[in-house]
Amino acid sequence: MSDEPHPLTRLTANMLPFADAASEGLPIGQLLRLSLFQVSVGMASVMLLGTLNRVMIVELSVPAMIVALMIALPVLIAPFRALLGFRSDTHRSAIGWKRVPYLWFGSLWQMGGLAIMPFALIVLSGDQTLGPTWAGEVLAALAFLLTGLGLHMTQTAGLALASDRASDETRPRVVALLYVMFLIGMGVSAIVVGWLLRDFS
Repeated sequence: MSDEPHPLTRLTANMLPFADAASEGLPIGQLLRLSLFQVSVGMASVMLLGTLNRVMIVELSVPAMIVALMIALPVLIAPFRALLGFRSDTHRSAIGWKRVPYLWFGSLWQMGGLAIMPFALIVLSGDQTLGPTWAGEVLAALAFLLTGLGLHMTQTAGLALASDRASDETRPRVVALLYVMFLIGMGVSAIVVGWLLRDFS
């Protein structure tokens, strides 16, 4: 057995993509961990915009106009990002942090919206014995609204936190890395969801 190190261990941090985005206040390991919130936002976006609208229109025969209105709900929340950003700039939580609780609660809103969605789809499919006939549409709209709120809250607080931690010189590269992670999250999620749904296509 050879005691020589593996060739990959000889790679330096400077050879990694976006290694120049790291700084003393935000080393590459912390930067990559921080960028994971963008992966979750990308994954939720694929579920909302790529998969669920097709299922609702094609499989459940929900009118495309209603689905388009549901997809527009998260966009209607977008102007409140300024308020969320201001709030995370000025308000300290009970534990003394400013931005991290917004990341947590944004992730919880995302999860809550996506947790409601399967039940909305069950009701929309016609497996409803009690309640009003419009309950499925209302549940689906609520799921889109909650997930959209979570997406915007998480993304706003996460980008602000990354901007706080980055130096003036590295800030543009940090934001670029975060958006690359967003695209990676969307790409990986599209492949995984497509593979999981291969028997239903």
